Amino acid sequence: MPAWSTPLADPAVLRTADGWIAYGTGPVQDGRAVPAAFSPDLVAWQGIGNVLVALPDAAGDSYWAPEVCERDGAWWMYYSVGHGDRGHLIRVARADDPRGPFLGQDVVLTPDELFAIDASPCRLEDGSWWLFFARDVLEHERPGTHLAAAPLLTPSSMGETLSILAPYDDWQLFARGRVNYEQVYDWHTLEGPHVVVRDGTLLMTWSGGSWQGPGYRTAWAWATAPEGPWTVPDDGADVLLRSDEEFIGPGHNSVTVGPAGQDVIAFHAWDEARTGRYMHLRELVIDADAPSMRVGEPLSGSG
Repeated sequence: MPAWSTPLADPAVLRTADGWIAYGTGPVQDGRAVPAAFSPDLVAWQGIGNVLVALPDAAGDSYWAPEVCERDGAWWMYYSVGHGDRGHLIRVARADDPRGPFLGQDVVLTPDELFAIDASPCRLEDGSWWLFFARDVLEHERPGTHLAAAPLLTPSSMGETLSILAPYDDWQLFARGRVNYEQVYDWHTLEGPHVVVRDGTLLMTWSGGSWQGPGYRTAWAWATAPEGPWTVPDDGADVLLRSDEEFIGPGHNSVTVGPAGQDVIAFHAWDEARTGRYMHLRELVIDADAPSMRVGEPLSGSG
């Protein structure tokens, strides 16, 4: 069973002073985007409505994969917006409260990219901030959507963007013969990066393949600095979640801290009828020394 009975794709779960807020991808309603829900315990969830004030129509009509962090006395939401599945670029919005409303800052963080999505902010142990995201790369043996990172110099400005991980396996194929940018590609996809830091080690979870079907998977890699090199475990140990008797297309996750101080992974998966993507919560077992990661049991009381 999912953690919440309402669909919530791309769940980004944030711990706050009085509980947890899950933000996700959903339709614009009454001039607002980004559906959200609150839980006092990661078990019972209640919707709090859409929390991002939508931009003018020229920016786009599709708002994807928000993540929120607290910095400099405010709450900052990073997300992409585009027209349908085209032209997405990453933007930032600010709020005085994690429940919103979040207001756009009139800045595009990735103006030079063809397509950029799935922005995830991360504060390193030295106090610096980085933004991890996915972007389209055409000149590569596996063209498609790759992972990148850039320093967040301020909450609304970035430094130089670095390529950090490219598709490396056939399971990351999104579609063969996909028409994009007026050319035909065997398109590969890595997306949804999310980084946690443990004792100087950066552990990144991410998803690959096509989000539309059962081939979608969640995997991980590790590094000692954002710029890498990023190491991918061998022999299939890179995959954390894949379709099985319980999940269809599990992916696009975030990591939060649970009530007992444990690491918790939040991700979406399709319902059996493929009508929506629902949030699931599981314990995440991290060993920064090995390093290793694996998905554990459901939280007590959750699906």
